[in-house]
Amino acid sequence: MSEEYVLQLQHIRKEYPGVVALKDVTLELKKGEILALIGENGAGKSTLIKCCSGAVIPTSGKIIVNNKEFTSMTPQLAAENGIAIIYQEFNNVKELSAAENLFLGRPIRKGIVVDKAAMEKEAAKAFERLHIKINPKALMKDLTVGYQQMVEIAKAIQQNANILIMDEPSAPLTSAEVESMFEVVEQLRAEGVSIIYISHRLDEIYRLSDRIVVIRDGEYVKTLITEKSHVQELIQLMVGRELTQTYPPRGDCIDKNEVFLELKNVTGNGDKNINLKVHKGEILGLGGLVGAGRTELAEMIFGAARKESGQMIFKGKEINPKSPREAIDLGVALVPEDRKRHGAMLGISIKNNINMPIYERNSTLSVIDSKKEWEIAEKYEKNMAIKTPSLNQLVKNLSGGNQQKVILGRWLAADSELIIFDEPTRGIDVGAKYEIYKLMNDLVEKEGKAILMISSEMEELMGMSDRIVVLAEGNQTGELQKEEFSQETIMAFASAAKVEEVE
Repeated sequence: MSEEYVLQLQHIRKEYPGVVALKDVTLELKKGEILALIGENGAGKSTLIKCCSGAVIPTSGKIIVNNKEFTSMTPQLAAENGIAIIYQEFNNVKELSAAENLFLGRPIRKGIVVDKAAMEKEAAKAFERLHIKINPKALMKDLTVGYQQMVEIAKAIQQNANILIMDEPSAPLTSAEVESMFEVVEQLRAEGVSIIYISHRLDEIYRLSDRIVVIRDGEYVKTLITEKSHVQELIQLMVGRELTQTYPPRGDCIDKNEVFLELKNVTGNGDKNINLKVHKGEILGLGGLVGAGRTELAEMIFGAARKESGQMIFKGKEINPKSPREAIDLGVALVPEDRKRHGAMLGISIKNNINMPIYERNSTLSVIDSKKEWEIAEKYEKNMAIKTPSLNQLVKNLSGGNQQKVILGRWLAADSELIIFDEPTRGIDVGAKYEIYKLMNDLVEKEGKAILMISSEMEELMGMSDRIVVLAEGNQTGELQKEEFSQETIMAFASAAKVEEVE
């Protein structure tokens, strides 16, 4: 092994029953560099980093850390060798303080008593080193997601980690928090910490990384020097094909004479006097900043929250769904922002997930028609192009993009006519995004559905919407036709409530 590498993964292979997750992956991490690891959802990125942490044992291959060779790691062995991972789902205890979380599992003691004051003093030093202002006594539950992540990073560095692996670290953060995180990451690199940075956001890859490793379908594809590569090349390497357009074209399929959903002065769940229409064959974008009230509006339409006043009219009839079940029966579906918590049922199969809303319809005296169940699941597996070895595969074992397709297949099986997408491509890589966009286009163009799409990604909002309605702090501040779309105009409407307050 060359002295310049602090970590080498050589010919890593991982097999599961019926699936080869990693076929032959090799990468090398230098001291004090940021190495980006990219690939489509399902490419094997998470499996690979879990091999480094000891959460997954490779079927074959070698892991070399600072010239020491291993066939597999354990969590303890990884920690002893300076490897730490910051996962998307933080490993912290919300009821404990920032300092207590920093020393979780290894408290400072004075005799047999835990020395809280000493832990708070050391935590303050750790936070100061990273130039982050966190009160060591603050409870984790009272910190923002961004600060919770900083505590995780400080914990890793406090444990003398010199190899830090970050898995989609910016996914839950606001733009201001992302900027703070970037500063910390760049500081760690300057101090000689080696970082593997996983992200589907290519702008971050170009901002932070020195080199890029691309993997596809569980196989190593190529290593590139970041400053000598370009975005289109990366996309082509990731997906194995050239994506000529970010947003697939869609014909004019809006039926202005058929309004699927109309809201008249709808108030409730934090929103006030919302008025909008969604036509058959239309994708209506719902824009706004975090906390604008977009998800809250979706919850009211879907029956997960009650409106206080106003009218909701669906296909000519006033509706007041008191539960999601009522909304589903009416023909309204919601693809939620958080797939793992509120969307797919991760612990059950693809077949069961797709059939979930229609079991009652396809049962006689509570006995499920298993033949029809399989036919429906097979139909939507094919239509959605879900990548899986079996319909009995648990949804938690699928990539984010394929989980999203399962949720979508479920609502198509339920014959939903209005589909609300809340952040449809969050956490999904560029190749899978294109597939989701194409499916959304097919829904309105070929199936005659209507879509209400909430998105915080400005390009996605403008690229996919036929019209855009903007909210700010629960108020409707603007509506734009396609020819009026611009980032500046949308942001002006999105910040309207705050501007008024300043004035």
